[in-house]
Amino acid sequence: MYNINRRKFLGLFGCSCCSVLLPSCSTVPITDRKQLSIIPESTINRQAAAAYETFRNKAKLISKGSQLKEIKDIGKKIEFAVSTFFKQQGKQDPTMNFGWDYILVDNDKIVNAWCMPGGKIAVYTGLLKVTRNIDALSIVMGHEIAHAVARHSVERASQAMTINLGTAVADIFLGGAINRTRNTVGQNTGLDIFQLGIMNPFGRKQETEADYLGLIFSSLAGYDIRESIKLWQRMAEKNKGKEPPVFLSTHPSSKKRIENLEDWISEVIIKYPPIKT
Repeated sequence: MYNINRRKFLGLFGCSCCSVLLPSCSTVPITDRKQLSIIPESTINRQAAAAYETFRNKAKLISKGSQLKEIKDIGKKIEFAVSTFFKQQGKQDPTMNFGWDYILVDNDKIVNAWCMPGGKIAVYTGLLKVTRNIDALSIVMGHEIAHAVARHSVERASQAMTINLGTAVADIFLGGAINRTRNTVGQNTGLDIFQLGIMNPFGRKQETEADYLGLIFSSLAGYDIRESIKLWQRMAEKNKGKEPPVFLSTHPSSKKRIENLEDWISEVIIKYPPIKT
């Protein structure tokens, strides 16, 4: 049987999808990576906006104060910097249809932030205990905004649809062998081989891309991106002994993230200086 390594397979899989579904392919801004986009971005954004409103109504939010003001100030600077950058490049602004909004969730146990498709951003108070300053917070917010700018949610949904369809078709010819293997492995290990072999690597690729784009957005907004190293050192210390093996994770390890940031910082500072207001 002809063997092919996973990375090569994923590359060929992506190329074949784009060749068969050419009208459904798009390109990630700045990195120029080709991505599959079967589902319209407007559909994902609309669904995200509805989910965001539900979350706002149920979550315990902080509605005023210096912390919320910092979050909004950073967000507005990144909004302006990203839009201005693409306009200066003569390219379409990927955030032109975003309905930006920022909330601060009162939960010290959760060290997290997220940006829903369409620019709906939440920061948890637990994260602020690790970021400690506006430069580090801008790194995290830039990263989350990068997921939305790069349309990662659209890509993941499109990939899932393609994989499920492809598996169903293949299983017809293989007499159900794929599902039998998937179920057997799952029953014995509690793991999904498709999640491990396909979706998690795509997740790590997207997280690394968001790290890079987020660094650029933070730099364009005028923040000191050298703080990103200290931030992830603090994250690594907080998560010491808690990080799962890389093959089980959708995120790169803290060590790998720090190595990447060290490689990127000088280039980003030179190529993407602050946008003047």
